[in-house]
Amino acid sequence: MDAPEENLTAVLHAVNDLRLENRPIPVPKDDEVLLEMHCVGICGSDVHYYVKGAIGDFVLKEPMVMGHEASGVVVEIGKNVKNLKPGDRVAIEPGVPCRKCSYCKEGCYNLCRDIVFCATPPYHGNLARYYTHAADFCYKLPDYLTMEEGALLEPLAVGVHACRKANVTLGSTVLITGSGPIGLVSLIAAKAMGASKVLVTDVVTQRLNLAKSFGADGVLSVRKYDTEPILAEKVKEALGGMPSICIECSGVESSIRLAIVAVRAGGTVVMVGMGPQDVKVPLINACCREVVIKGVFRYANDYPLAMELLSTGKVDIRKMITHNYTLEETLLAYDTARTGQGNPVKIMIHCNK
Repeated sequence: MDAPEENLTAVLHAVNDLRLENRPIPVPKDDEVLLEMHCVGICGSDVHYYVKGAIGDFVLKEPMVMGHEASGVVVEIGKNVKNLKPGDRVAIEPGVPCRKCSYCKEGCYNLCRDIVFCATPPYHGNLARYYTHAADFCYKLPDYLTMEEGALLEPLAVGVHACRKANVTLGSTVLITGSGPIGLVSLIAAKAMGASKVLVTDVVTQRLNLAKSFGADGVLSVRKYDTEPILAEKVKEALGGMPSICIECSGVESSIRLAIVAVRAGGTVVMVGMGPQDVKVPLINACCREVVIKGVFRYANDYPLAMELLSTGKVDIRKMITHNYTLEETLLAYDTARTGQGNPVKIMIHCNK
């Protein structure tokens, strides 16, 4: 392997203690590939580990390499790898399941109890110069997709999975609460799957404007109205009726409540945003109107569809990227993500020299 003996790596040691370290270049196992990393996006979960040290039951107990939204170039392959070769550009699906349990065999491998997911304690991520990953969870990028788009396939797969769970189809009317990265990719997926009208809510004007540029049929600033009934009526006015589907992408209690109250009777609310462990919701309202509430977790079998969506060329997902940093600037990148200075939407770290 013609590579320098250098593997600059971003390691989270404790809350607000992120360090750049030079670690050994890993050696791929028989079914793995060694990747020279190119693009790694910063996700809300990364920031949460950075400032809180935990998400639910996933608690940082020892130093952990950050990063899971990523793309890279194959440098070396294990002896059993047939689907890739050195020089291939790939998008990395960060969760590698056991492939043996009932969830895996049923196609719901995102629910596998033994899944190894990048940058989720106790497993390391891929924010480094070099990284090894299971070859069958690396997707070769066609020439017309950039390395940035390869990294953005990860959040896009979340939106695709959410819309599939919600059964978005031709003619669906959809409310998306939250216009951060996951709200935007849910918007992209919903429109691609045939939704006739999509309304997006948020508190940040810049993000609402970005939602418009991605094809939202309407946007609603939730700063202007105080109560759920008023907001629900504004949603109804904007869509010409109550939405059949609500995709909640903020994790904020008020938005969760709005999603339940605003959806039509018999409609579906899909919970994507990760917020507090416990929230107060109008459950009786949902029960009396037979509202279906679904939880979604990451994605499963969604990367190929997300890649196909980008291949149409109808949307430039790179517009989500508001900030770019080098691997050497990782601490500055995470500080930007933590503080929100400059209104970041998607921060991209470029790992190659």
